[in-house]
Amino acid sequence: MLDGVLVIDKPQGLTSHDVVAVARRAVGERRIGHTGTLDPLATGVLPLACGRATRLVRFLTASDKEYQATVRFGITTDSHDVTGTETSRSGLRPDRDVVTRALASLTGSYLQTPPAFSAKKVAGRRAYELARREQAVELSPVPVTVTAADLHAFSGDTAQVRLVCSAGFYVRAFAHSLGELTGTGACLQALRRTRSGEFTLEQALSLEELSSGGPGGVVPMASLLRAFPAVTVTQDGRNRISHGQEVDGAPGTAEWVRLMDGDGRLVAMARPGSRPGLLHPAVVLI
Repeated sequence: MLDGVLVIDKPQGLTSHDVVAVARRAVGERRIGHTGTLDPLATGVLPLACGRATRLVRFLTASDKEYQATVRFGITTDSHDVTGTETSRSGLRPDRDVVTRALASLTGSYLQTPPAFSAKKVAGRRAYELARREQAVELSPVPVTVTAADLHAFSGDTAQVRLVCSAGFYVRAFAHSLGELTGTGACLQALRRTRSGEFTLEQALSLEELSSGGPGGVVPMASLLRAFPAVTVTQDGRNRISHGQEVDGAPGTAEWVRLMDGDGRLVAMARPGSRPGLLHPAVVLI
């Protein structure tokens, strides 16, 4: 049994589900799920939760992300990236100061409308399924946060931007908005995710390395979710957790707490219990 997270450097052209399928074959574990979709165009950090760690996906997907994005000016597409159908073309190009000001206006917390070609659901169906059939797609804006949008390189035709953003942020929609703000139109030309929460490119395996070397790069569950406070339980507490019973040790007012056993293993994620001083193991890992 493989329990933990495999960090994969996703190649271009594959879906996140394709990568999961490769990983399942490579490590012989059926229980594998990704922790945040990357479009086929995108490359970079794709953490895969394996075995019992699949129960932690809700925490892993909620973390912030970091990207290197290349935005191409003068072209818009229906998908907001270069893989889509072109919807407009302009000979106009922005200057560097205009791009810098536009990036500043796209930093902070605001509402972002997801692209029509996205995995968001509309009346139970994926938005991209409706968009491909040229049916009307109306998606509600969602709150997002951009903590950094730094211009790293600018050629006139393209801008390379470092982004740090919240979960659920669409870089394709960001590129489209940048084109609107600069008045030239724009779409996403290339995207590389350099960090997903606590996972970085330095930890990532290529699919070739994974297939040839096995699961040597797995991050064990004990090393996951270190941003959450931790409480160590006794053997009696471990037994109680295995039966879903509350244990002592609520530290302050934290919404979630890691419960560790005496050997340093992550045994549960807990929430405040029925009264102060107790923790309820809401996600049991033993």
